[in-house]
Amino acid sequence: MRASTRTRWRRSLLGGAMAAVAAAGGVVSAGTATAAPPLQEVMLVGNNWEGTADVIRSTGDFAKIGRIDLIPDKAERLREIHLNPLRLIFFLGIRHTVGEGHDQFTDDLYTTPDGSAIVVSRPSFADVASIDTATGRLKWRFPVSGFRSDHMAVSPDGSRVAVSASTGNTVHVLDIATGRQLGSFKTGDKPHENVFTDGGRHLWNMSIGEVNNDFDAPRQDWLKGDRKITVTDASTFKVVKTIDMRERLDAFGGKDFSDSVRPVAFTPDESTLYFQVSFFNGFFEYDVAADKITRMKTLPENPDTSDDRTTFVNDSRHHGMSMNPAGTKLCVAGTMDEYATIVDRATLQEGPLVPAAKPYWATVSGDGRACVISESAADQVTAIDFATGRKIISIPVGDHPQRIRVARLPAGWTGPATG
Repeated sequence: MRASTRTRWRRSLLGGAMAAVAAAGGVVSAGTATAAPPLQEVMLVGNNWEGTADVIRSTGDFAKIGRIDLIPDKAERLREIHLNPLRLIFFLGIRHTVGEGHDQFTDDLYTTPDGSAIVVSRPSFADVASIDTATGRLKWRFPVSGFRSDHMAVSPDGSRVAVSASTGNTVHVLDIATGRQLGSFKTGDKPHENVFTDGGRHLWNMSIGEVNNDFDAPRQDWLKGDRKITVTDASTFKVVKTIDMRERLDAFGGKDFSDSVRPVAFTPDESTLYFQVSFFNGFFEYDVAADKITRMKTLPENPDTSDDRTTFVNDSRHHGMSMNPAGTKLCVAGTMDEYATIVDRATLQEGPLVPAAKPYWATVSGDGRACVISESAADQVTAIDFATGRKIISIPVGDHPQRIRVARLPAGWTGPATG
């Protein structure tokens, strides 16, 4: 069985830090871990509407460690936008559609292996930026194709970051240290989530189609655009496979379900994929080798949630999935139904419904014991015990938290230096 994505990521962080020391002239030996700069494991919480990241502990009490501004160049970016009528139209369009009346300044975010920078996708600025964790200053910036950036993924060795360019129907793969583009590939309409698999040899992208129109009835599904999973060779950027879930859903008996694949979770051996789709309070199980959907799980509806699909934020009734390192439990964020729950993977039986205010993402704590969700309507993140399904603690964060990622920062870091 392959190592889990989390294990590979931890190894890559250590390896990247040691490589950075060696490049700077430091001495690294197999038995001298002290040669690498000391790092602390943390969690980054991206505050979408605020343009900041809160840094919290990755385990235990999840206490807040510090905060960093991820839009230090805001004035310059806004000046550029207001001088370009077309960019201004899209900037305002993002605000009044996917932004729910707000600018989207922070979407996805990761640290470099040595913890010297946070790399962040900034939808309203249509870019990816690297922010120095010591000074808070902009290190590099990459404008994406089109007018909006979205979900990202980091390769297992920590050296590459992939970002979806939503309106450009493109995924860019960048050198995480320099921002230099290593390659790109075309996708379906509105590329969304990205996942590296096979030790970084392949990259999966899920395109969600047009989520901002009101053609939401099943009979109008074809008006949502070209939605598919695009699997590419992560070295050559050539497409090796496309998966149209419309065909698989129809074969399973799910003709009335959307084929817009939202957040996903692979099993540790990457043999099985769990995925959410637009409008659905539940998820599907997909056997990768057999290329077919094998099970469906319908989760409870909140009686206070309208069934009017046009009221769902960006078409997502449920948005956010993660899996514990053992591959035995799923954590699901029931966005519009306002709860999160732990689901047993063998039986697909859900646990207690933990009340949550528009939970929009789910990840796994550093020690693998808890699922951590972002409560975007309550400006907090909440940890839920995988073993019991019960809430552990909630931590206040900034305005409209969404993506949460385990990361590494220099030991003792509490924020950029001032002055």
